[in-house]
Amino acid sequence: MQIRTRAKSRTVAEINVVPYIDVMLVLLVIFIATAPVVMQGVTVDLPQAEAEAMNEDQLTPIIATVDRAGQYYVSVDSTAIKAGDLNELSTLVGNELAKDPKRPVVVQGDAQVPYDAVIQLMNALKQSGVASVGLVTEPLAPSN
Repeated sequence: MQIRTRAKSRTVAEINVVPYIDVMLVLLVIFIATAPVVMQGVTVDLPQAEAEAMNEDQLTPIIATVDRAGQYYVSVDSTAIKAGDLNELSTLVGNELAKDPKRPVVVQGDAQVPYDAVIQLMNALKQSGVASVGLVTEPLAPSN
């Protein structure tokens, strides 16, 4: 009589990481595709001037922008909102200042925009309750 002994099969305790790698790659592609959309802003060609930089410890400013086409935008915490007109811009800025009255407000005006558009923007900001406005410029290019 012959006795057969059967070897007991052990369960394998390995983690299959292939699905996790697939999920990680899909998330990476999604983040790469959405990064430019999240980092929106209004592109303006700022005038160059010698100016003092803002303090690092100040609050993030509310940025009111007029672009080359004369369209107005309000940027709050890196979110640019297109304002249909100056009244809408004034309302948007007023609402943000109601939340935090000490928040600084700055104006970005394209170098090619008429001077009147920047003045009208500053007047709308004054009507919304802004006490003082800073102007955003590019640093002067070094001369050769």
